[in-house]
Amino acid sequence: MPSNDRPDPADRARQRRRLVIACALSLALIAGAAFVVGAVSGRAPGAGASVSESDSPDARDATPTPRPAPAVTPPPASVETFDRTAHSLDDPASIWVVVNKLRPLDPQDYVPADLVDVPVEHTWPPLLRQEASDAVVAMFQAALDEAGLELASNSAYRSYAAQEEIYDGDDLSTARPGFSEHQTGLTMDIGAASGECSLDACFGETDEGIWLRDNAWRFGFILRYPADKTPITGYEYEPWHFRYVGVALATEMRETGFTTLEEFFGLPAAPEYG
Repeated sequence: MPSNDRPDPADRARQRRRLVIACALSLALIAGAAFVVGAVSGRAPGAGASVSESDSPDARDATPTPRPAPAVTPPPASVETFDRTAHSLDDPASIWVVVNKLRPLDPQDYVPADLVDVPVEHTWPPLLRQEASDAVVAMFQAALDEAGLELASNSAYRSYAAQEEIYDGDDLSTARPGFSEHQTGLTMDIGAASGECSLDACFGETDEGIWLRDNAWRFGFILRYPADKTPITGYEYEPWHFRYVGVALATEMRETGFTTLEEFFGLPAAPEYG
């Protein structure tokens, strides 16, 4: 006879279902709690066990590796573009020949081969080498066209014999024969057509003298004997004495601030005859 104390199979099934449901609810509650904790801490669920390098004690205590200082790029070196050897400084036929008390013409009785009459206003009929003559004509015309100034030649080429007659023993104002720039055929003493301050220091203060000082370089001329360079050139200030060296050299000297050939070419000063 069967016992009435044995559990009913239907009851056992119901109990198992309740147990499964309870387990499922517990797992859901645990997962939900883990998600909330991860959101608050900034980590995704399951990421809590990972430790970044920045959070590790070794990383916090390590000394940062210094980075090498960036290399300093030196400024580009200036390049000398002007050729200072383009013309001879010794050949009397060169437009760059340097003549002073230490550098006589060689030969001392040198006569330029291409002397021509210069078609400008003058005191005495001027002669110059062709290249210098053309430059003088252009310069005189520019002075007239640009500033309404009339210029005139007071002296230009002088031969060795002519310089013998002119030399008066004053080595500050007159060159000895064979040592004169006028003998090169590249130099002209320029004044106002009016004659005002001709061959006098006051010419530098006239409109004509100022215009020549500021513009002669455009035509290839330099003021050869500046007021502050007597210890270099050996001659007193001559605001009328202009020497043709060509536009390239005259421009380079102006741009670099050199006012004497001796300084530009690194030659010895020539205050006295050697």
